[in-house]
Amino acid sequence: MIHPLVLSLETAFIATAFVVAAGLPLSYLFARLSFRGKIIIETIFSLPLILPPSVVGYILLLLLGKDGLGSLGIQWVFTWKAAVLAAAIVAFPLFFRTAKASFENLDDNIIDAARLDGSSWNIFYRVSIPLAKHGVMAAIMLSFLRAIGEFGATLMIAGNIPGVTQTAPLAIYDHVLLGDEQTALVLSLFLALFSFVMLAISSIFAKKSI
Repeated sequence: MIHPLVLSLETAFIATAFVVAAGLPLSYLFARLSFRGKIIIETIFSLPLILPPSVVGYILLLLLGKDGLGSLGIQWVFTWKAAVLAAAIVAFPLFFRTAKASFENLDDNIIDAARLDGSSWNIFYRVSIPLAKHGVMAAIMLSFLRAIGEFGATLMIAGNIPGVTQTAPLAIYDHVLLGDEQTALVLSLFLALFSFVMLAISSIFAKKSI
């Protein structure tokens, strides 16, 4: 019972790190810039938020399978790397949309004033991020929660391999099928309580960002 929880936390941490690394600059750019095709790209970024997880997993399976990147020697299917990738893909839209909203709410006068004395990188790193820190923290927590609760896409691309890719949601599914409802209940209660606390903290940060 412990290993699926540990694996879920590890997977979510790594996935969230990738999400923040990619999503932070992208959310800032899409909040501050206007260009042709922006809405289309934003829609693509947001698709995993509304697509059935099994569809996301199937698309990833096609991309990484034997007829995709697997043919080039990249063997990620049914590994912990696939679980991290699935979690990152489904968590990215929550981070992107929440962080983008925070950057959009920044005072343009402050950004314009900072632009007179600093480079674009310094404005982003030293001005914009500190000003939007509460919204960014809320985005990080929401994406982490989405990553730790991922089920469908993970099952499609990483499988349900005990000790390798079986995260807590997959373990709950297994225990219910096996009739071990007590273990399923304990895992479910842990995830529910953990998610409640994280979501409450995220709401506090989101409120401070307004």
